[in-house]
Amino acid sequence: LARKRLEPGLAPTGGREGEGLGAAMAPDPWLSMYDSTCHIAQEIAEKIQERNRCQRNGENSTKLNVTIRSLLQNLKVKIDQLKDLLLRAISTRQITQLEGDRRQNLVDDLLTRQRQLQASYKNDGTEPDVIRSSLMTGGVKRGVTNPWLLEETEETSGLGFGEIRQQQQRIIEEQDAGLDALSSVLSRQKQMGQEIGNELEEQNEIIDDLTNLVANTDDKLRSQTRHVKMVDKSQLPVECWW
Repeated sequence: LARKRLEPGLAPTGGREGEGLGAAMAPDPWLSMYDSTCHIAQEIAEKIQERNRCQRNGENSTKLNVTIRSLLQNLKVKIDQLKDLLLRAISTRQITQLEGDRRQNLVDDLLTRQRQLQASYKNDGTEPDVIRSSLMTGGVKRGVTNPWLLEETEETSGLGFGEIRQQQQRIIEEQDAGLDALSSVLSRQKQMGQEIGNELEEQNEIIDDLTNLVANTDDKLRSQTRHVKMVDKSQLPVECWW
């Protein structure tokens, strides 16, 4: 008996064996669209390089700019279609989770390359040769490094997109918990500051009362001292002259 051959990552489907074999041999529409999208990106990179060469030579590059803008718009539409088709394929289980992750990586690479091409288009010929080389090869040519791409950390190496999202969500939750604890500490410190402020106001009122009391006592002492001096003068002996 002949065995059915499936594309890598495609989930097996039911039906008669002849029908399954014919469907398996048919090219995957998503992969075909991905290839055409890569060709568009390659064409954009070539047009940008040609535009830059014309600008350096003092030639008119208006038509090339119009073509590049149209291709960039087409590239964006193609990438959006790839994302929609991939999401539909994953949700309906037409492909395995592993294949879904692999295709998501391809879409992410295309998005990165789209941003690179957009930046190169806006640079108007000022980008270095190494960036142009990386754009022409998509950052995968041997011996050419892509300065726009960051190396993956050890923490996320080997993880799928679902696991990375869970890890990021866990980090966000830990940060939220830390912020909540910090907010609680700040709230307690604010309350302590308000209580200290109220205590200082009460102490200031007591000091003001003591100051007034001391002032009144000082006035009374001065008055009594004058009175004693007057009494002493009135009791002096009177001399007679007869």
